[in-house]
Amino acid sequence: MSEHYSDRDLQREISELEAKSTTAARLFDIRRIIGVLFVVYGIIVTIAGIVASDEDIDKAEGVNINLWTGLGMLVLGLLFLLWLKLRPTAPPPPDVLTDDDGTPDGTPGGDRGAGGPGDSGKG
Repeated sequence: MSEHYSDRDLQREISELEAKSTTAARLFDIRRIIGVLFVVYGIIVTIAGIVASDEDIDKAEGVNINLWTGLGMLVLGLLFLLWLKLRPTAPPPPDVLTDDDGTPDGTPGGDRGAGGPGDSGKG
């Protein structure tokens, strides 16, 4: 038994798949992954720096390296998450209708850009 889809059903299904794809792209944005990982590891290393013993600090010549590294990781992770918040992933552009030769409607195929300013036609 074969199902026949109308154009409306097909367009609706395509729209749903595009929406899911956009959601997945935003969810797995590399800035989110890096930001969350740096924040989590930054918290762990900062805690290790807070509870560090005098012996551990003496090994690093008096510098509480875990504390400073953890705070740096926290700042970096928060900067990635702030960047994600201020510049979210743009939705994909709408589909452009194309001619048979693969160029957008209304543009000539082949000699795109030829004959413009500074173009000697040699090539």
